[in-house]
Amino acid sequence: MRTTRAAVAATAVLSLALTACGQSEGRGGGSDKDTEGGTVGIAMPTKSSERWIADGRNMAELFEEKGYKTDLQYGDDRVENQVSQLENMISKGHRALVVAAIDGSSLTDVLRSAKEAGIPVISYDRLIRGTENVDYYASFDNERVGKLQAQYIVDALKLEENPEEKFNIEMFAGSPDDNNTTYFWQGAQQVLKPYLDGKQLVVRSGQTKMNQVTTLRWDGGTAQKRMDDLLSRHYADEDVHAVLSPYDGISIGVISALKSVGYGSSGKDYPVVTGQDAELASVKSIIAGQQTQTVYKDTRKLAKQAVQMTDAVLTGGKPETNDEKTYDNGVKTVPAYLLDPVSIDRDNTDLLVEEGYYEAGQLK
Repeated sequence: MRTTRAAVAATAVLSLALTACGQSEGRGGGSDKDTEGGTVGIAMPTKSSERWIADGRNMAELFEEKGYKTDLQYGDDRVENQVSQLENMISKGHRALVVAAIDGSSLTDVLRSAKEAGIPVISYDRLIRGTENVDYYASFDNERVGKLQAQYIVDALKLEENPEEKFNIEMFAGSPDDNNTTYFWQGAQQVLKPYLDGKQLVVRSGQTKMNQVTTLRWDGGTAQKRMDDLLSRHYADEDVHAVLSPYDGISIGVISALKSVGYGSSGKDYPVVTGQDAELASVKSIIAGQQTQTVYKDTRKLAKQAVQMTDAVLTGGKPETNDEKTYDNGVKTVPAYLLDPVSIDRDNTDLLVEEGYYEAGQLK
């Protein structure tokens, strides 16, 4: 059959249009009849963070080891992309959905469609809110993440040993549309509140409420701009001694702002800067004496837990949970399995190598 140039061009345009709706890494695809286990849809938020790339890859490999095909999609941090991807997975008859939501409150309608189609939904790392149509939740102990970050600040500044000494702190929170942001913040504030109330920790900006310090989409550039503003407005004649940062990408932005006004040079030490996810750039920054701490969450274990949960649902078993009281999404309390996070600083970065999370050469 003859193919005209116009037809080729039209096909190319259609292909680009389909690709533009979001980042895709479908593995296998096709009809669920092509494989005994069927296809599991995996909806991840973005490729802009290395951890989500690893999460998606790890789950796809583990599902395939169990005999499933996978349809791995990345939403490019655009809610409409993720909704469209989930609608497509439902229309294809995927047997289950594992979803790390971009906006945990924006999936009500599409998950109703999943329920009507008899497709179970596992909420991955970020709790999906406002719907009864989520079956299980796999994550880390998110409140403990915030406690680890805050306790590190307390210990590093030796607040207990020096009750009369005052320190300046500024605080950042995660994206306002991510349910985990609240848990990280609550955990941190439980630890910091006595020192804030006692004026041992001083927030010179006065920005002490979560809604004043959130960082949309966890964006490092947004964090850098805010830190630039804080430094210029409130720290012309004062040093900042600690920055509560909930995520490594935010921490990198904060450190860039600090560098721009001389921290890390001319005898001006960096403040204590926390983080989360043990991303490679931040681990290297910790080793270099810039970022101070991060919270290591072994996402390989999280991927394994989500796969086990999904497989149990699909094979008539009961998924393992260890928390059936905490995670109320506004409509129901979602049964959860929580893993333990670990605090990392210069003294224990070797743990990441020992556990095979990174190779030694990567940290140099």
